Amino acid sequence: MNKTRLEAFSDGVFAIIITIMVLEIRIPTGAGWDVLQPLIPTIISYILSFIFVGIYWGNHHHMLHAVKKVSSGIIWANMSLLFCLSLIPFATGWMGENHFATNTVIVYSILLLLCGITYTILQLTIQRCTPMSPKMKIAFSNMRKKGIISVICYSSAIPLAYINTIISGLLFFLVSIIWIIPDKGIEHAIEE
Repeated sequence: MNKTRLEAFSDGVFAIIITIMVLEIRIPTGAGWDVLQPLIPTIISYILSFIFVGIYWGNHHHMLHAVKKVSSGIIWANMSLLFCLSLIPFATGWMGENHFATNTVIVYSILLLLCGITYTILQLTIQRCTPMSPKMKIAFSNMRKKGIISVICYSSAIPLAYINTIISGLLFFLVSIIWIIPDKGIEHAIEE
């Protein structure tokens, strides 16, 4: 199977996720600056989630460059990732509406953990189904290391949210810094 349909479908899901998130931001009644103040937590959670969805989209895009032929395993691993990502608007809205209350941050952490796990499953499935050059193997190994760090941070964010949700937020920020720029190793391996 050609990977073009997989990429197009995935891109569509990413776009819908972002659209749903922005539609969840309620328009305030009134034109004064003071009516925006209650929306600050919602806007912060939206920005955080927008960054994460963007990071997943960029890294997903790069990772799919390694795919030569799409297998049913790749399709279902990709669907698992997209399913978890599709829940982000719910968790984002709940967390923002409730001003980052402990339980909402825990649900958000669990969801990000599931997204990280399913991304890693997709990565491993692609590695199993795709012949790779030594440089590509190194690039995928580097992504796996970043994935392990992400899973540790997300897992830690769950119990730490009981202590202080800001600590969990800092862990989310750390993960976003790690992943914000997709690994150039895949690009270099493809250029060979």
